[in-house]
Amino acid sequence: QVQLVESGGGSVQAGGSLRLSCGVSGYTVSTTCMGWFRQAPGKERERVARLRADGIGTGYADSVKGRFIISRDKAKNTVYLQMNNLKPEDNAMYYCAADCSSTCSGDYCTWGQGTQVTVSS
Repeated sequence: QVQLVESGGGSVQAGGSLRLSCGVSGYTVSTTCMGWFRQAPGKERERVARLRADGIGTGYADSVKGRFIISRDKAKNTVYLQMNNLKPEDNAMYYCAADCSSTCSGDYCTWGQGTQVTVSS
């Protein structure tokens, strides 16, 4: 069964850090491009980070560049999002997603249920 399960969200003060986890089943993270997205109330969903199947190629939204790091643990089949220097504008529901294309074209077809991140000023 294909399933993505996020965890690690919570409440933190501005300047703090959180690490989100995405447990993956039904896919192997070493052969799948993965992404982290977020959506705040009334806003469009935004991809904040992506990780190529080679585990090396990464990409970040300008809004999080230098603060967030996407990584994976192949043994645990888990993808992480380390979020540092959090800001109130990072408040959102965060989702991980698997890219179902063979070329990492952005065809994210499997999504987790989301984990809430709340940053207070």
